[in-house]
Order: sequence, then C-alpha cells, then structure tokens
Amino acid sequence: MAFSKIGIIGTGVIGEALIEVLLRSGLSKDSLFIAEKRGERRDEIIKKYGVKELDQQLLLDAVLIAVKPQDFLTTIKELPSSATDSALIVSFAAGIRIKAIEDNLGGGSRVIRVMPNTPMVMGAGMSAVSLGSNATSIDQEWVKGFLAKAGEVIVVDEKLQDAVTATSGSGPAYFFAFTEAIIKAAERLGISRQDATTLASQTLIGAALMVEKSGKELATLRENVTSPNGTTAAALKSFADSSLDELIFQAMKVAHDRSIELSS
Repeated sequence: MAFSKIGIIGTGVIGEALIEVLLRSGLSKDSLFIAEKRGERRDEIIKKYGVKELDQQLLLDAVLIAVKPQDFLTTIKELPSSATDSALIVSFAAGIRIKAIEDNLGGGSRVIRVMPNTPMVMGAGMSAVSLGSNATSIDQEWVKGFLAKAGEVIVVDEKLQDAVTATSGSGPAYFFAFTEAIIKAAERLGISRQDATTLASQTLIGAALMVEKSGKELATLRENVTSPNGTTAAALKSFADSSLDELIFQAMKVAHDRSIELSS
C-alpha cells in the first residue's frame, strides 16, 4: 500500500517534528495536510513547510494525531469520516488506549499507538510502537520506517506503553532535571553559573555520546571513571547511601501510574 496522502492533526513540538521527519523520509510537501486549531500556528506551519490545510473531504492514507491526551478523543470524534474510514490512524498521545480509539472510530479501524519523546526534533528520538488488532505488517513497517528518520524505534506490546512513557517519554526531563541539579551544586561549590552550565551540559552531551559510540556497557563506562577510593567513588557511594536507585524507581512508578490514570 502506498502512503501518499498524510494528515497531521496538531502541530505542536511533536506534530512539527513529524512534518520534518515525513519530508526527510521522501514524502513531498504536497502529500502532507495539517489541521491546527490555533490559526496563527497553522499559518506559521503552512508558510514554513509549504504543506496544505486539511480539506474535510480529502481521502487520506494515514492520519497522525499529535494533540494533548485530554483533547484526543474529542479530536478524533470531530474528524470527518472521509479521513478515518480507510486511513491508518497513528496516535502520539500518552495514555490513550488503542481500544478507546477503535471504539470511538468503530468497525475495523487500523490503529497504531506511538510513544515518542521530544529529542525527535533533533533526530535523536526514541519511539515505541504498538499495533491495534486491525493494523497490518505493512502499516507497522511504514510507521517504523519514517520514525527511524527521527531516532530509534522499538515495537512493544501495548501493555508496556505506560512503562515506556515513564522511561523514554518522560525521560528527557529526568536528565534535564539532574543536569540542573549538578549546575546548582557546582554554584554552591563556587563555580560561576555560566561555567557551571558549560561544565554540566557538555558532560551530559559527552557521556551520552560515549553510551552511543563506545559499544561498552553502562557499568563498564561507569567503572572506567571510578578509581578505587577516589573522588568519583566517594560521590557514587553518596548516591548509593541516599538510595538513588529506589528514588528513581519511585519517580518512574509515579509517571507510570499517571499514564494509567490518563487512560481511565
């Protein structure tokens, strides 16, 4: 099946990233049609990318929906039947179950659920894909194919999507918050705000590249920095004494449970 007419509903951070990814995947701007309730934002996106506004009568091959979870079900109910009768529906909303989408669209709707994250905008995202009961292997390969232009992609059973949300969906904020804490600590140790930001931010970037490029396990990378009885060992012992692993688990469990709440 050819996916040549694609609708993108919602053009926030993820929606705009999807437009860029689809263009990089080889689709032309004439193949992309957007719907955005904010008029100023809609006009900005149309001018920037040369895409068209979604015509209510247009028959689409796929509809990518990137609106807030609380707006999702209302959004799909408002979509014209011409856009949903035969199109693949791809959801990028946290916490919205495939069954809820299928129930609202009725019949044999083909639905795929994706949990992306914001590094997608840098081409370094992480997306987890789950298939509805009517989605085909062709649908899956198409979605995986264009998402691969924006980072890594895995396929998971939908029951794991709440855990994915707590891991990679919310995950970038954890690393941002940890880096902010390092900057604040460096300031308390006497380093200027500007220098502390440079030191912490570049360390985050460098560590991430080592994870990606070195081919070594995380434990090995950590051990390579940690001399016995040295400064790093002292800091890591403080983390362990403060039950860092349990603190992180509890934070992720709260995110996981909130994802479940959003679906109820």
